[in-house]
Amino acid sequence: KQCMRREGLKMSKQHFVFVHGAGHGGWCWYKLANSLRESGHKATCIDLKGGGINPTDPNTVSSLDDYDQPLYDFLSQLPLDQKVILVSHSVGGGSMTAAMCRCPSKVSMAVYVAAAMVKPGTMVPPVLKDVMKICSGIIEEEAEKIWDFTFGNGPQNFPTSMMMKPEYVRDKFYNESPMEDYTLATTLLRPAPTMAFLGMMDIPEAAETDQIPRVYVKTGKDHLFQPKLQDLMVSLWPPAHNFLLPDSDHSAFFSQPKDLIKFLLQAASSLSP
Repeated sequence: KQCMRREGLKMSKQHFVFVHGAGHGGWCWYKLANSLRESGHKATCIDLKGGGINPTDPNTVSSLDDYDQPLYDFLSQLPLDQKVILVSHSVGGGSMTAAMCRCPSKVSMAVYVAAAMVKPGTMVPPVLKDVMKICSGIIEEEAEKIWDFTFGNGPQNFPTSMMMKPEYVRDKFYNESPMEDYTLATTLLRPAPTMAFLGMMDIPEAAETDQIPRVYVKTGKDHLFQPKLQDLMVSLWPPAHNFLLPDSDHSAFFSQPKDLIKFLLQAASSLSP
């Protein structure tokens, strides 16, 4: 590890592109973006449709590709000789995987931080479907307990957006995070487009994604995505590198930002110049 850290100090400058999870926006990566920029790297924090300050009403987002369009647009506009390191959180892992399939030549590495990491074109086992019920078009009593749903197309149809109920936000998202970050988040969280999440269960097979090195960062005190289920998911599509944040809640960018940055740089140091 010490050797890897030394390499990291000498590594070429990288461009990190951050992809948020449900209800969040590019704002949630502010600590990492600031530190990376101070170290001479580039950092771009994407707002997917209906997320962050993107003006789209999340209830009008019709599909995964529609939701991910800002990410696709960003990658497609990169110069031909440029690649970026994608970093995703939570359900944003599905958006990142879709972008890897769409623009594989633009991605040098993909980092999943407590994120959905499912190989395109494969079946999701039932135990993981239990975690991602909303992505399977299933709304059960437990989901209704934690999430508020909006039925923009009528109560007889699948909901168009979802937002975690305020009384669960601290425990599910930020149980180990500083109180000031939790307070900030409560002013910025937005409803998330459920129609986008349905598409995450059936991203078509794309052989090119296996050529992109993947990294998984496990969050040890995660109350939303249980660590044992993260382990199961990782075993089904093993990445090139595994890291553990033992004291992190679901939102490592708040609860363990310094260690997360260290892991990002360690992983990036393994890339060829």
